[in-house]
Amino acid sequence: MEGEDKMGRVINVYTGEVKAGGEDTILKSNAIASCVVIAAYDSIKKVGALAHVMVPGAAPEGKTFQRTRYAYDAIEEMINRMTHLGADKDGIEACLVGGGNVLKREDDNISQENIASVVELLNKKRIKVRAKAIGGTERRSISLGVGNGCIRYTRGDAKEKLLWKADGR
Repeated sequence: MEGEDKMGRVINVYTGEVKAGGEDTILKSNAIASCVVIAAYDSIKKVGALAHVMVPGAAPEGKTFQRTRYAYDAIEEMINRMTHLGADKDGIEACLVGGGNVLKREDDNISQENIASVVELLNKKRIKVRAKAIGGTERRSISLGVGNGCIRYTRGDAKEKLLWKADGR
Protein backbone atom coordinates (compact mmCIF):
# COMPACT_ATOMS: atom_id res chain seq x y z
CA MET A 1 0.00 0.00 0.00
CA GLU A 2 1.30 3.50 -0.86
CA GLY A 3 2.77 5.25 2.14
CA GLU A 4 2.74 2.07 4.19
CA ASP A 5 4.58 2.27 7.49
CA LYS A 6 8.02 0.69 7.57
CA MET A 7 8.31 -1.84 10.33
CA GLY A 8 9.60 -0.03 13.36
CA ARG A 9 9.19 -0.06 17.06
CA VAL A 10 5.55 0.39 18.02
CA ILE A 11 4.89 2.62 21.02
CA ASN A 12 1.40 2.60 22.52
CA VAL A 13 0.23 5.88 23.99
CA TYR A 14 -2.38 5.51 26.69
CA THR A 15 -4.78 8.03 28.25
CA GLY A 16 -2.90 10.95 29.75
CA GLU A 17 0.44 10.02 28.18
CA VAL A 18 2.76 11.82 25.80
CA LYS A 19 5.28 9.82 23.77
CA ALA A 20 7.65 10.86 20.99
CA GLY A 21 9.96 9.08 18.58
CA GLY A 22 12.13 9.30 15.53
CA GLU A 23 12.07 7.77 12.08
CA ASP A 24 12.02 4.15 13.32
CA THR A 25 8.86 4.68 15.40
CA ILE A 26 5.16 4.01 14.97
CA LEU A 27 3.05 5.71 17.64
CA LYS A 28 -0.44 4.32 18.33
CA SER A 29 -3.37 5.17 20.54
CA ASN A 30 -6.60 3.15 20.76
CA ALA A 31 -10.03 3.38 22.36
CA ILE A 32 -10.22 7.16 22.05
CA ALA A 33 -13.57 8.43 23.30
CA SER A 34 -13.97 11.95 24.75
CA CYS A 35 -10.20 12.37 24.87
CA VAL A 36 -8.43 14.20 22.06
CA VAL A 37 -5.20 12.75 20.70
CA ILE A 38 -2.80 15.20 19.12
CA ALA A 39 -0.52 13.68 16.47
CA ALA A 40 2.35 16.13 16.01
CA TYR A 41 4.98 15.87 13.32
CA ASP A 42 8.08 17.67 12.03
CA SER A 43 8.44 16.45 8.45
CA ILE A 44 11.98 17.80 7.96
CA LYS A 45 13.48 16.28 11.11
CA LYS A 46 11.19 13.21 10.97
CA VAL A 47 10.21 13.47 14.61
CA GLY A 48 6.68 12.74 15.82
CA ALA A 49 4.64 12.59 19.01
CA LEU A 50 1.21 11.63 20.28
CA ALA A 51 -0.40 13.39 23.25
CA HIS A 52 -3.52 11.63 24.59
CA VAL A 53 -5.35 14.53 26.28
CA MET A 54 -8.03 13.65 28.80
CA VAL A 55 -8.94 16.99 30.42
CA PRO A 56 -9.14 20.57 29.10
CA GLY A 57 -6.96 23.39 30.44
CA ALA A 58 -3.95 23.12 32.72
CA ALA A 59 -3.32 20.85 35.70
CA PRO A 60 -4.27 22.40 39.06
CA GLU A 61 -1.52 24.19 40.96
CA GLY A 62 0.52 21.73 43.02
CA LYS A 63 -0.55 18.67 41.01
CA THR A 64 2.59 16.70 40.25
CA PHE A 65 1.15 13.32 39.24
CA GLN A 66 -0.26 12.72 35.74
CA ARG A 67 -0.10 16.38 34.69
CA THR A 68 -0.11 15.34 31.02
CA ARG A 69 -3.75 14.33 31.29
CA TYR A 70 -4.43 18.06 30.92
CA ALA A 71 -4.30 19.77 27.50
CA TYR A 72 -1.88 22.57 28.42
CA ASP A 73 0.62 20.30 30.17
CA ALA A 74 0.38 17.60 27.48
CA ILE A 75 1.11 20.10 24.71
CA GLU A 76 4.07 21.55 26.62
CA GLU A 77 5.46 18.06 27.20
CA MET A 78 4.85 17.08 23.56
CA ILE A 79 6.82 20.08 22.29
CA ASN A 80 9.62 19.48 24.82
CA ARG A 81 9.97 15.82 23.88
CA MET A 82 9.96 16.59 20.17
CA THR A 83 12.54 19.39 20.40
CA HIS A 84 14.70 17.14 22.59
CA LEU A 85 14.73 14.68 19.66
CA GLY A 86 15.75 17.44 17.24
CA ALA A 87 12.42 18.82 15.99
CA ASP A 88 12.12 22.51 15.18
CA LYS A 89 9.16 23.96 17.11
CA ASP A 90 8.26 26.12 14.09
CA GLY A 91 8.15 23.00 11.88
CA ILE A 92 5.64 21.07 13.98
CA GLU A 93 2.24 20.36 12.39
CA ALA A 94 -0.63 18.47 14.00
CA CYS A 95 -3.71 16.37 13.40
CA LEU A 96 -6.50 15.76 15.94
CA VAL A 97 -8.51 12.60 16.55
CA GLY A 98 -11.18 11.90 19.17
CA GLY A 99 -13.46 14.15 21.16
CA GLY A 100 -16.46 11.89 20.71
CA ASN A 101 -19.50 11.65 22.96
CA VAL A 102 -19.42 7.85 22.87
CA LEU A 103 -21.86 7.48 25.77
CA LYS A 104 -24.33 9.65 23.84
CA ARG A 105 -25.28 11.70 26.90
CA GLU A 106 -27.09 14.95 26.15
CA ASP A 107 -25.44 16.75 29.07
CA ASP A 108 -21.91 15.47 28.36
CA ASN A 109 -19.76 18.43 27.28
CA ILE A 110 -16.29 17.09 28.12
CA SER A 111 -15.57 16.03 24.54
CA GLN A 112 -16.39 19.51 23.17
CA GLU A 113 -14.42 21.16 26.00
CA ASN A 114 -11.41 18.96 25.20
CA ILE A 115 -11.58 19.85 21.49
CA ALA A 116 -11.92 23.59 22.20
CA SER A 117 -9.06 23.58 24.72
CA VAL A 118 -6.66 21.68 22.45
CA VAL A 119 -7.45 23.84 19.40
CA GLU A 120 -7.05 27.07 21.38
CA LEU A 121 -3.73 25.99 22.92
CA LEU A 122 -2.30 24.80 19.60
CA ASN A 123 -3.30 28.14 18.03
CA LYS A 124 -1.49 30.00 20.83
CA LYS A 125 1.62 27.89 20.16
CA ARG A 126 1.26 28.57 16.40
CA ILE A 127 1.05 24.86 15.63
CA LYS A 128 -1.03 24.36 12.49
CA VAL A 129 -3.75 21.72 12.59
CA ARG A 130 -3.66 19.99 9.18
CA ALA A 131 -6.51 17.48 9.59
CA LYS A 132 -9.15 16.44 12.12
CA ALA A 133 -11.35 13.43 12.81
CA ILE A 134 -13.19 14.74 15.86
CA GLY A 135 -16.64 14.80 17.45
CA GLY A 136 -19.48 12.42 16.77
CA THR A 137 -20.34 9.42 18.92
CA GLU A 138 -17.91 6.68 17.83
CA ARG A 139 -14.62 5.67 19.41
CA ARG A 140 -11.47 6.11 17.35
CA SER A 141 -7.86 5.02 17.12
CA ILE A 142 -4.82 6.73 15.58
CA SER A 143 -1.36 5.78 14.38
CA LEU A 144 1.55 7.94 13.27
CA GLY A 145 4.26 6.35 11.15
CA VAL A 146 7.09 8.75 11.90
CA GLY A 147 9.31 7.48 9.08
CA ASN A 148 6.78 8.29 6.34
CA GLY A 149 4.67 11.00 7.96
CA CYS A 150 1.39 9.09 7.56
CA ILE A 151 -1.31 9.58 10.14
CA ARG A 152 -4.08 6.98 9.99
CA TYR A 153 -7.23 6.56 12.05
CA THR A 154 -10.24 4.35 12.56
CA ARG A 155 -13.79 5.27 13.50
CA GLY A 156 -15.83 2.62 15.28
CA ASP A 157 -15.19 -0.79 13.68
CA ALA A 158 -14.34 0.63 10.25
CA LYS A 159 -11.07 -0.06 8.47
CA GLU A 160 -8.10 2.21 9.05
CA LYS A 161 -7.98 5.25 6.73
CA LEU A 162 -5.34 7.81 5.90
CA LEU A 163 -6.08 11.11 7.67
CA TRP A 164 -3.05 13.08 6.50
CA LYS A 165 0.38 12.57 4.96
CA ALA A 166 3.14 15.12 5.48
CA ASP A 167 4.52 16.66 2.32
CA GLY A 168 8.12 16.22 3.43
CA ARG A 169 8.97 19.81 2.46
